[in-house]
This record gives sequence, structure tokens and C-alpha cells, in this order.
Amino acid sequence: MTAPLFLLAPPRSYTSLVNAMLGQHPQAFGLPELCLFNVERLVDLWVGVEGENAERGAMARHGLMRAVAEIYGGEQTTTTVNMARAWASAREDWDTGRVFQEIVKAIDPLVAVEKSPSYAVAVPRMRGLLKAFPDARFVHLIRHPIPQGKSVMAINEGAFTMKMNAFEIDEDYAILEPQIAWHDVNLNILEFLEEVPPEQQIRMRGEDIMADPRTHLAAIARWAGLRDDDAAIEEMMHPERSPFASFGPVTALFGNDPNFLSGPTFRPHKPKIPALDAELPWRKDGKRLYPQVVELAREFGYA
Repeated sequence: MTAPLFLLAPPRSYTSLVNAMLGQHPQAFGLPELCLFNVERLVDLWVGVEGENAERGAMARHGLMRAVAEIYGGEQTTTTVNMARAWASAREDWDTGRVFQEIVKAIDPLVAVEKSPSYAVAVPRMRGLLKAFPDARFVHLIRHPIPQGKSVMAINEGAFTMKMNAFEIDEDYAILEPQIAWHDVNLNILEFLEEVPPEQQIRMRGEDIMADPRTHLAAIARWAGLRDDDAAIEEMMHPERSPFASFGPVTALFGNDPNFLSGPTFRPHKPKIPALDAELPWRKDGKRLYPQVVELAREFGYA
């Protein structure tokens, strides 16, 4: 069984695009967000849709349903999604690592590529990845905290920031502060990666991949033991060709960032990287990044 490749990053860190690009490599298979390691047993993805368990709701299942429909049914339709539900029902008492192993076996020898951002919310979830796949490879994907924070705050009124309990609290106010979530999630990833052999992990800045994708995708391919010839790189330049790079059938619409699903084509560009002392677009009081955020960002190569 070929070991998978996981992207670890906070949301809005180019994960959807990079996952789809790597997944288009001729020796890889880019999966949607399976969210499997958010829970212990498969049936738990069907338990609870309110409050703190909202991530276990229907949208958290869309990626799995689409993946199973595509892999076992050859297409994503209402009929094959119904088949996927029956497939899941037959395995509802399995631990989710075993479920993921079965999916990996089904696409072998292709390398599974997956990037559920929810894994990085908790170190035990990431440990589940390594327990199920001791030989898995991990890409720690970085994005500058200011544009990442701006992007997070633009999605569902900063819902991810709220989920991470990322509040700045003072005597007379409490506000959502996305840089706290950026800092905490990246610390989670760093803590987990201390348990991963050095040869099984790599760190990449998303801005670098966007600015020069052919060079950096080739570097990731070589590190992962995949081809890095021109033909393979050209395939990775077309994430829109992924079977998961569009909305799915009405019973499993998502499985990925809706913004990516609406426009999955890669457009070459060089992202603007602000200074670490730049104004924060989500604040009106002139406050800047916290010192601990600046320190971690500098460790990641931002100035």
C-alpha cells in the first residue's frame, strides 16, 4: 500500500489549490476533504450537527461521499453517492484509520493526497494520520498571517476563528482575532511534526508555490519520490481537471472550499507579501501582529 501525502495548514493557506495540483500528478490521486480523522469511528461523522459538533454535519461528509462515489462508482452522481452511503453504512463501526486505509488500497499504486484543514486543529487528529500511515509524508504549508487572517475573516464572518476560540479579550471588549488561530494551528503542526521523521516532512510557503509553481511542485514531487519531468509538471498545472474541482451532485455538493470549487483554474501570480508590521485589515484600532506571531512568521521566512 502506497503511503499518502497530507497537507497540514490552517484554512485559507492555498491548501485547496495545492492539493488539487499535486493530485493531478500522474502518480497521485488528489482527494477532497475526507475529514475522517476528526472522529474515531466512521459512524461518528453522522452523529451531531449542532453546536460544537457542527463539523460532523452533512458538509463534513461530502468529501468522503464524493471520493467513494468516484473511486468505486467511476462518477459522481446522485446514484453513486447513494452507493457511497451504503458503502459507509457497511463500515460504520470501523475506526476511521481503517476506512482511510481501504480508500488508499483502492487507488494504489497512486499516492493519495489529502488536506482537511480540520486535522491541524488538534494534535491527536494528526497523530491519527501517522498511526494509520507510519510512512506518510507531510507538507507543512505556510501563508503569511496577515493575508491569511484577512481571508479567514471574509469566510462566514470569521467562523473558523470563532471555532478556534481565537478572541482578544480586554476589560471592555472581546473581538475575533484570526492571528491567534494562525499562531495556534501552526504551533499544533510544529508539535506534531516533532514526532515525524525529518525525511517524511517538508515545509513550503504557499506564496512561493503560487509565484513559481513549476519549480516548487517539482521539488515536492522529487521529495515524495514522484516523477519531476516536464510532462508530470504540466499535468500539475491543471487543477481544474481534478474530478473534485467542481461542485458535486446535490446530495454531496462540497468536499472542498466553495471558492475553489467556483474557480479551480490556476492563474499565475505573485502574491503580495506585506511587512510584518503592516496594518491589520480586520482591525480599526491600529494594532499590529502580536510579538509571538511575528516571531513565528520570521521563523517561517517572512520579514
